[in-house]
Amino acid sequence: MDDVVASFVDGMGAAAASSGILSQQQGRIFALLYLAEGPLSLDEIADQLEQSKSNISVNIRTLVEWHLVKRRPIRGSRKDHYEAATDFFRAFQEIFERRFRWTVRQVIDVVKETSASAEGGRRGTPGAFRRERLQALGGFFGLLDAGIGAFVSGKPFPAQKLAQVVPLPGRAGPRAR
Repeated sequence: MDDVVASFVDGMGAAAASSGILSQQQGRIFALLYLAEGPLSLDEIADQLEQSKSNISVNIRTLVEWHLVKRRPIRGSRKDHYEAATDFFRAFQEIFERRFRWTVRQVIDVVKETSASAEGGRRGTPGAFRRERLQALGGFFGLLDAGIGAFVSGKPFPAQKLAQVVPLPGRAGPRAR
């Protein structure tokens, strides 16, 4: 592997490791395949990254699941070959749907459960304060969920809707104090 590819592989590995989505090794595999002029076999990937074939195999399965890598048959070869995906919109749709939307829905569920137990409380009491806070948080995450749903299905979603629920710092909004 030449210096340019090596630098890209190491940089993408570091970026992946800090993403919380992919491991360093998965980032390195993707980077190698992305700059490869054609599909590579597991043996070729393992050789260039100086890793075991089993390690590459395990990590490449995740990349295929996330739509970041595609399996490509090569005529005359019985080996599996892989290439990096170039449809980043599709890859990010999958990441948003499977990773972020799950987390958003966890927050929505916790807010609903907590709101149910915090019912009651007159204005100016701790119960009313908590209810207002939970409503704001639930509204914000509900819109995030709708936004992710729109993104995943390829529909537009105006970002201004989010600012109307929880104002951004330095901007006045309907709930600003």
